[in-house]
Amino acid sequence: MIEILQNRHFGQRAVIVCNGPSLNKMDLSFLKREKTIGLNKIYLGFKKFNFYSNYYVAVNKKVLEQSHREINQLTCQKFLSNRCDNLFKNDCLTHILNTKNPPTRFCKDIAFGLEEGWTVTYAALQVAFYLGFKEIFIIGMDHRFHYNGAPNAESVMTQSDPNHFSPDYFSKGCKWDNPDLENSERSYEIARQVYEQNNRRIFDATVNGNCDIFEKVNYKSVFL
Repeated sequence: MIEILQNRHFGQRAVIVCNGPSLNKMDLSFLKREKTIGLNKIYLGFKKFNFYSNYYVAVNKKVLEQSHREINQLTCQKFLSNRCDNLFKNDCLTHILNTKNPPTRFCKDIAFGLEEGWTVTYAALQVAFYLGFKEIFIIGMDHRFHYNGAPNAESVMTQSDPNHFSPDYFSKGCKWDNPDLENSERSYEIARQVYEQNNRRIFDATVNGNCDIFEKVNYKSVFL
């Protein structure tokens, strides 16, 4: 069923909407005019930012478990990890993908699998490639987090969430996985190389973002 989506947006541009607090510093009125790919708990911002994503990606087990009711209610095309396939079912809007044993480090054909790459943004870049987008603009990828412990370790939120656009994103007492920025950057390097080898581009339009892998652009000059 997913095959009908391959190259649906060939040659077009898309905005990947990450979940960093910098979203609160942006004029996001342009999102209604763009093709968008929302991540994880972006649904918390639909009313706040006055948009609804065309596509949705989530691969983290905790996010899928915590948000399965909201995800199942979404009416956009959804791409989900099979780590929680008991909570979802494949249908015309829901595509459960193999992230446990993906066939390659960057999956151009996600029908065979999707590499998580330590960050849902990397998974979204593979989805965007499959959909045929030529230019990707990433927003809300702040690439900085406040946390205790080692990368990838489980943490429990002890305060209002400082790392995302909503203080209730991971609410007090909620479990979440510490970010792994070093491995995330390795994934981004691979994505950039694959896109450029295929005459495509990834741009970072995050306000004051801390990632230096992709070419920086001012979102206002592109969209407003």
